[in-house]
Amino acid sequence: MADQGLGAMESRFADMIWELEPVSSSELVRRAAEELDWKKSTTYTVLKRLGERGLFQNSGGVVTALISREEYYAQRSERFVQESFSGSLPAFMAAFASRKRLSEQEIDELQALIDKMRG
Repeated sequence: MADQGLGAMESRFADMIWELEPVSSSELVRRAAEELDWKKSTTYTVLKRLGERGLFQNSGGVVTALISREEYYAQRSERFVQESFSGSLPAFMAAFASRKRLSEQEIDELQALIDKMRG
């Protein structure tokens, strides 16, 4: 799968599709005009681009996701850690935590995740 990094507007549009799917392309055009102030041609151009990246498809006038929002963000996160920290999640966490103090709730959530992975 090609790199799927999304710009700000593409990300808003992708979120719209994930929230509405399955959605007719005409409804998507209407919503994009309403929420993003896009013309019909812009909507179809961006939809085509996201389709070429393997995120969505427009088949028979119905737009659906080829990949879930969760899977998309999981892949992006994995790619970021791989490219920036040679795949080391502990190195990423150390870098992150050195600049931002984690709340007790965040620490508890991370510990619960670690405990779940161990179990």
